[in-house]
Amino acid sequence: MSFRCRLAGWVLALLLIVSPAMAAELRVGLAAAPTSLDPHFHNNGVNNAQARHVFESLTAQDANQQLKPGLAESWRLVDDTTWEFQLRRNVTFHDGTPFTSDDVAFSLSRAPNVPNSPSSFGTFTKQIKATTIVDPHTIRLHTDGPAPLLAIDVSSVAIVSRKHGEGATTSDYQTGRAMIGTGPYRFLEHIPNDRIVYARNEAYWGGVEPWQRVTFRIITVGPSRVAALLAGDVDLISDVPTTDMARLKQRPNVRLWSGVSNRMTFLSVDVHNVVPIAGNISDKEGNPLPTNPMRDIRVRQALSLAIDRDIIVDRVNEGEAIRANQLVPETFFGYNPAIRPETPDLAAARGLLAEAGYPNGFRLVLHTSNDRIINAVRTVQVIAQMWGRIGIQVQVDAMPHTVYSGRTARNELSHMLHSWGAGTGEALGTFVGIVHTRGGAFGGSNRGRYSNPEVDAAIRRALVTVDEDKRRAILQDIMATVVNDKAILPLVFWVSTWATTPALTYVPQANQATLAMAVRPAR
Repeated sequence: MSFRCRLAGWVLALLLIVSPAMAAELRVGLAAAPTSLDPHFHNNGVNNAQARHVFESLTAQDANQQLKPGLAESWRLVDDTTWEFQLRRNVTFHDGTPFTSDDVAFSLSRAPNVPNSPSSFGTFTKQIKATTIVDPHTIRLHTDGPAPLLAIDVSSVAIVSRKHGEGATTSDYQTGRAMIGTGPYRFLEHIPNDRIVYARNEAYWGGVEPWQRVTFRIITVGPSRVAALLAGDVDLISDVPTTDMARLKQRPNVRLWSGVSNRMTFLSVDVHNVVPIAGNISDKEGNPLPTNPMRDIRVRQALSLAIDRDIIVDRVNEGEAIRANQLVPETFFGYNPAIRPETPDLAAARGLLAEAGYPNGFRLVLHTSNDRIINAVRTVQVIAQMWGRIGIQVQVDAMPHTVYSGRTARNELSHMLHSWGAGTGEALGTFVGIVHTRGGAFGGSNRGRYSNPEVDAAIRRALVTVDEDKRRAILQDIMATVVNDKAILPLVFWVSTWATTPALTYVPQANQATLAMAVRPAR
């Protein structure tokens, strides 16, 4: 046999070994459905993770939220208010259209201006006042004052095609018509609340992914996700129920992948309305209250003192969480080490309620989604019991996240369990998103409508403070004020766990994203 024939045989044998993995379908069981596929409509963790398969950003974050190049190869400060980004060459959109600076300018203009957004991406573009296209692969962003975090902020803004995005509505992304990006996967199909299907981008500038096809199945019930994995119906599941962790650790056909996340579960209460929102709170006989108790800081202090966060960690989350005493984890920039964990004190809580004029307590409805936040229903049920001990009767109202997000955006709810991920890896983005007074690009997810002019001014000052030590001090002061004001009651930070078959590996993402790009065949 000639050398050429033997070589051809070896190549064929190698292809037979490699091709099954390279052509395989990856099947993922996802805990929650995206509320939208428009990458600029709703700043939501599930939405953003799905968008990353199709779209990319100027800068990117790795699994630990460290900044790295994205569609921009490099960036620099030209002066205090001008950032210059050098774009990658030879990058194309899925339809073959070249990616240029014009697409960046269009995307940065569209992101903060999508109609009816329940949580705007304007929080990441708020300091950009103008863009200058230097050439097809160079763009300058001009800011309203110094913007030290701009390179981090733009990592959260998807770059879409002007050709397909100009004039496109959110509905056009939902149907797939405008789902044309530069990312590692191409959009194929979306059946709301059922599945999302992608195909590998064979021309991806970053290298071809191992999965020819990726199907995300929406399986909102935790035990059903586990059952699907054990039955071989999916290869990977997100949000492994904490109640199943011990059992799954003993199974040889399952691998678990865990990591501490940036996401906090917290309670938000309406501190805005003088008269309570109808149906949300009443006296013990069911009569509407003339004034909103949550506007009294003593009531909020009482609610917090009645909560035993260690119980929520150990019993509700089976130890798969970390108690929260402020709005970002200890390793994040802006964490305030002077803030000590609060010790539950029922007697003090009852005394505060009595001082506020509610010695007998009252009734309230505590709302939550039932398919997005880990152990959400169990959490609010336990909190209901804790609050019951200080005279507050709680009715739990749980609903699908797609319904819940709309109702919270419309300010229909007064007492809510929420979660927030510090997507920028520091405290400032959290303050901008859920602490600053609602309005424009600020406070887009401030559901309780907390408003403190001094805090607002400090947040805006931090946004233009380049010196890191000075900015850290500002953020730590803000943290102390917000924690003392009790408008937001931090509960726990999540430990996120994914489960796969033994044939796969998964790299846990600090931002909890479930990504096909983080899955690889096991060696």
